[in-house]
This record gives sequence, C-alpha cells and structure tokens, in this order.
Amino acid sequence: MKKIIGVILVMLLTAQLFGFNSKADEEKEVTKVITACYFNGAFNDLDTEAMRNGFHPDFAIFSAKGNEINKYPIDTWIKGIERGKKDPNFDKSKVKMDCKIVSIDVTSGCAAVKVEISKDSKLVYTDYLSLLKFENGWKIVAKVYHGHK
Repeated sequence: MKKIIGVILVMLLTAQLFGFNSKADEEKEVTKVITACYFNGAFNDLDTEAMRNGFHPDFAIFSAKGNEINKYPIDTWIKGIERGKKDPNFDKSKVKMDCKIVSIDVTSGCAAVKVEISKDSKLVYTDYLSLLKFENGWKIVAKVYHGHK
C-alpha cells in the first residue's frame, strides 16, 4: 500500500513539475485571464496593461458586414481606450459592466469561452472568446460577438 501511495505521489509531482494540469486547473487559469484581462482590462477598470498581458498581439475582434469580415485589432482597441480615458469628460463609472462567464470549454491548449456583458440588468453583448495556451500562459486570440438591442 505504501508503495502504491509513493508511486501516485511521484506521478503527481512529476505532472506538476512538467506542467500537466487537469482540465479543472486549465479552466481556472482561463477564468483568471478572462477576469483580469477582459472583464477588468477591457471593461470595468479599463486597464490596458492587463489587456496587453492577456491578449495575444495578433488578437482581433471579428464581425460580419454583409458577406465581408471586419477585423478590429487589439492595438486599435487599446489606443481607443487610452484616448477615451484622456478626455476631460471621461466618466469611468459609465463604462462599468456586469460581466459573467456562461461556459468554458477547454481541450488541451485550446479554449472557447462564452461571456455575457450586461449594463443596468440589460444584456448588451454575448461574446465568444477563443484562447490558446502559449509557453507564457493562456492568451485571448480572437473574439466574435452578438450585440443585443
């Protein structure tokens, strides 16, 4: 019995040392990135440094216009936030949103996250975020969304 427990402990330590995380561990890591870099970075705190940390530099928001795809790069989004914060009439309280993760699906180093963004108890956006796991952790790489009216 002691031998079996010892083998299990060695296996667990080896898995931890080599970065083999359970699906639940990966979901927690994805949740941290979404919360810090998306909910608080892009929305509630407008923390563009957090955005730079959690979004891949090639990230873009993709939307459809007719039969065309519009692409809104992360650099353009960050510059817009920074410009808006410099406006003397800027009121941070007006950009506060209620953000919630509806679902997370992780398969190895890929994740898809469905998010709902609300303001004053009214659903504003349903976002679908794609993430990839890199050597330095999970990064948000793409977004498609639906704007509710």
